[in-house]
Amino acid sequence: MDSSCLSRLLVLSFFVSQTWLTTAAVTMARYTPSPWKLAHATFYGDESASDTMGGACGYGNLFNTGYGTSTAALSTTLFNNGYGCGTCFQIRCVQSKWCFNGSPITTVTATNLCPPNWSEDSNNGGWCNPPGTHFDMSKPAFMQIAQWKAGIVPVMYRRVPCIRKGGLKFTFQGNGYWLLVYVMNVGGAGDIASMSVKGTKTGWISMSHNWGASYQAFSNLAGQELSFRVTSYTNQQTTYAWNVAPSNWQMGLTYQSSVNFL
Repeated sequence: MDSSCLSRLLVLSFFVSQTWLTTAAVTMARYTPSPWKLAHATFYGDESASDTMGGACGYGNLFNTGYGTSTAALSTTLFNNGYGCGTCFQIRCVQSKWCFNGSPITTVTATNLCPPNWSEDSNNGGWCNPPGTHFDMSKPAFMQIAQWKAGIVPVMYRRVPCIRKGGLKFTFQGNGYWLLVYVMNVGGAGDIASMSVKGTKTGWISMSHNWGASYQAFSNLAGQELSFRVTSYTNQQTTYAWNVAPSNWQMGLTYQSSVNFL
């Protein structure tokens, strides 16, 4: 075998081994369900879930952004200053006459904050007071596990992977010198720890956490294609969404990448 053939084989072998290692690393990073824990759940709004639109995570109209009515507001502890936004939970009613037979499971996405009510006892009205764990579910989601007349029921819950169709979505707000980005449709653990943005004329610019699922960069990025580096809060997995937004991107629009978390 001549030296040129040997060199090509070595390059191919290196490429295959690196590809395998990359695939193995992604597989190892796949988010898995947590153990079941005890909490309580209530609901807010009516069957239309119109009162759940918007919310502290900044997802806006939940039908338009793909979350629908299978949502919940988290107590302060679970909300975690907005880092709980986008996380997914399986919830089942337990130990109550109001539970449906068989203790069916429903899956919800965290889209809002259930704020503390310090005027009420944490065990009698102040359900979302720290350090309690509580879910204030949309009424359609609550009605999947218990009779709505119950008002409040004990539940078992666990974190589960968020199953999303398509890639990460980035909704732009702000102005020419302040880019505010809401990250949606996050798979895997569902949460975001940090983000960076890169224009075609810049290096990576670290974005600060604004609130909920939004991150901001104070920089003039107009006229540049934008890429994002996104890191999960729970398992620290990082993914790169290259050239998501075209050079003529605009505020108020949503741009979708081809990548997501597992």
